[in-house]
Amino acid sequence: QVQLVESGGGLVQAGGSLRLSCAASGRIFSINGVGWYRQAPGKQRELVAAIRSGGSTTYADYVKGRFTVSRDNAKNTVYLQMNSLKPEETAVYYCNVGGIRLRPEGVPEPFDYWGQGTQVTVSS
Repeated sequence: QVQLVESGGGLVQAGGSLRLSCAASGRIFSINGVGWYRQAPGKQRELVAAIRSGGSTTYADYVKGRFTVSRDNAKNTVYLQMNSLKPEETAVYYCNVGGIRLRPEGVPEPFDYWGQGTQVTVSS
């Protein structure tokens, strides 16, 4: 099994910063890509940023220059640094992790999991 634990959400004033973490644990052989998504009430879940195994990154246009996604491979943890936050970015933020895990008998198989989500509230 693979477990994901998200942390770092909270209440911040407009213009403030938060850093989210997504830590994966378990019988992980490798992590291929991690995406950060958010979902505001009444809206669809949308991609915010993503980072691939080689370190390349992708950002939604509306967060470019303000958000930074990074990873610590030794800790199987991905971070989302969010600066200059806006009230309209209030949402539940989720990480999605894809990779290869090892079954108990040692057979590798792909996995794709979502974190439990962490609330980010930006006050005006």
